[in-house]
Amino acid sequence: MVWFRRDLRVHDNLALHEASERATDGIVAVWVVNPDAWRRHDDGPAKVDFWLRNLRCLADALAARNIPLRVIRVARMEDEADAVVREAAACGCHALYFNREYEIDELRRDRDVVERCASAGLRVHHHDDRVAVAPGRVLTGSKTPYTVFTPFRRAWYAALRERGWQTVPAPKPQPRIDVKATEIPAEVEGFTSPLDASLWPAGEDFAQRRLAHFAEATVRRYETTRDVPAIDGTSALSPYLAAGVVSVRQCITAAVAQNDGAPDVGNEGVVTWVSELAWRDFYQHVMVAFPRVCMYRAFKRETERVPWRTAPAELARWSEGQTGFPLVDAAMRQLVKTGWMHNRLRMLTAMFLTKDLLLDWRAGERFFMHHLVDGDLGANNGGWQWSASTGTDAQPYFRVFNPYAQSKRFDPDGTFIRRFVPELQSVSTTALHDPAKLSVEVRRRVGYALPMVDHNAARVRAITAFKGLSTAEPA
Repeated sequence: MVWFRRDLRVHDNLALHEASERATDGIVAVWVVNPDAWRRHDDGPAKVDFWLRNLRCLADALAARNIPLRVIRVARMEDEADAVVREAAACGCHALYFNREYEIDELRRDRDVVERCASAGLRVHHHDDRVAVAPGRVLTGSKTPYTVFTPFRRAWYAALRERGWQTVPAPKPQPRIDVKATEIPAEVEGFTSPLDASLWPAGEDFAQRRLAHFAEATVRRYETTRDVPAIDGTSALSPYLAAGVVSVRQCITAAVAQNDGAPDVGNEGVVTWVSELAWRDFYQHVMVAFPRVCMYRAFKRETERVPWRTAPAELARWSEGQTGFPLVDAAMRQLVKTGWMHNRLRMLTAMFLTKDLLLDWRAGERFFMHHLVDGDLGANNGGWQWSASTGTDAQPYFRVFNPYAQSKRFDPDGTFIRRFVPELQSVSTTALHDPAKLSVEVRRRVGYALPMVDHNAARVRAITAFKGLSTAEPA
């Protein structure tokens, strides 16, 4: 039996590939519906809907290979191990194959699965499929995990050169077996998506077309296009990577094909995009080495002492894109409307919440996770803690983005702002980037919110809150 999680593809799926190589009398696939776990982990309706739509595509691809997909439902995350082992036994399976997940709850679940399989006489085979380089494979000279990205990336590149990143083919048709596939639910109660499904088409074939188009048309210019939210300058593959509809190895392969096979030297666009894939791996490694980040704890222990403010009304204004700062509001509205946000804007909005408003990064992390179709704990938590200066960022805490400087630099003609903040359509471009020109009178005339804070004063407040924090562990 192959247990699918967030690896909803048949090509370059290590667990599925090994099962197909070893099996002699057929394969059964299983996927678990677990609303309790989704709620615990802040998985929102848009993401669950995306999973289910991709699951239907996966079921068709497996059926074409004579592999029935069984969907089982459990009431609690703690029930998953028993349910999967029972299903494997009921289907007459002798072994269980799966690809590892690295969040602390999932690691505990998988240890439980291994123990229960041993008791039931089932062999277990698991793989590091979500990453290009497995956690624990790259360590510092003192054999400790990396806590800063740049030296991690150098070691990650070395590991790629040493071990490669070969992909594996989809399985060939398997022997037919007397196990019926189950119907994929159209939706799960409590997880009805508000988004138009056409925003994020499902299926491995679509993901591969998107990857191929990006590699052929954009990746070589990625270094110059990636920070401009008004243009199609990124891959927009993050939902497909998060759900495992495409693999990180496939992404590296497609990118380096445009760079003479090199991941770390040559064309700046390719090297920069592969570096972004390294960031994804890095945050998975951090989760395994420092599991406290999975439990709403700061990576930098001393920052547990930051005196975060409690201001529900301000959190609500940020969430609704009503801060009075045009680029921040455009980004927040993009998130709610599309289930996705441009990465440059993820940093900006997170830094605005934590530095300008001095509100706890955990509130923002939850909001993002609940709305993002590409929500992934490692990447989301890592990004939020980086922006909040509680995480792995090696730069000082006093880095604070200026929302107006960011908009002038990355949305100079205001195209992105006007797209998502339509009340600013008639406002001049210079006013969009200048708080003095975007006056109270102008704001009232067009019906746009007054700014929540004075950025310069808020910056000083944030620096003061961080300055002098004890390096001792919090009580």
